[in-house]
Amino acid sequence: MDICDFLSNSGIEYERFDHPPVYTVDDVHRLTPDLPGAKTKNLFLRDKKGMRHFLVVMPADKRIDLKALPKVLQSSKVSFGSSDRLMKLLGIAPGAVSLLAVYNDDEKAVELFIDAALWHVEACQFHPMINTSTLVLSKASILNFLAAVDHAYQIVDIPSPP
Repeated sequence: MDICDFLSNSGIEYERFDHPPVYTVDDVHRLTPDLPGAKTKNLFLRDKKGMRHFLVVMPADKRIDLKALPKVLQSSKVSFGSSDRLMKLLGIAPGAVSLLAVYNDDEKAVELFIDAALWHVEACQFHPMINTSTLVLSKASILNFLAAVDHAYQIVDIPSPP
């Protein structure tokens, strides 16, 4: 089922905006209209041994300290997950990584971490698992989505470089 169909069938409200393909935060700023809600950056990471996988969701313009992040994740050193792992675990390609991809995580193999800064905004923007659209979901809709897919998450302070 398409993610938009899932959201609609689950009674989860969202606004959809279509745009040219975007691959980076810079692309988002250049190619998408000024939309309501916080722009997000979504990182797919793995631990050193490749045993644990993480989806880290944070404000788009926030820089991340990858050396300090493992302490927050209670993990060993982390690195970016490969496109093969991304496809296998979340069913998406690079450039379309999004909190909404946990919809495809039937095995609950990816740990979801959301930056506390996003927890204080009224709405957030996410790709609907393709990079040619952006969905705006309120905080209530995000919570309803996570409950509907029964995916655990943690609200944490994602470290920025000193």
